[in-house]
Amino acid sequence: MPTRGPAEETARLGDEIYERDIRSEVEATHHGEIVAIDVESGSWAIADSVLGAAELLREQCPGATNVWSVRVGHRALYSFGGSSVRSTG
Repeated sequence: MPTRGPAEETARLGDEIYERDIRSEVEATHHGEIVAIDVESGSWAIADSVLGAAELLREQCPGATNVWSVRVGHRALYSFGGSSVRSTG
């Protein structure tokens, strides 16, 4: 059974994969949605919620244990009073 890696490494790899392989595909049309990324395979899924994205990803990669989630167009998955990084103009 796969083992879970350190959280910092999962975060680093997830952000790297998102920036390199995914961002350009989703930024324009999926703002605010959640991308779940299997950092070991690079597979990813997108949905309106963290749970939805994780479920879709696990259908593709049943053994995924090192999963990183990103909210499209935002600096963080969740925020309190924060704003999007989307440019306005």
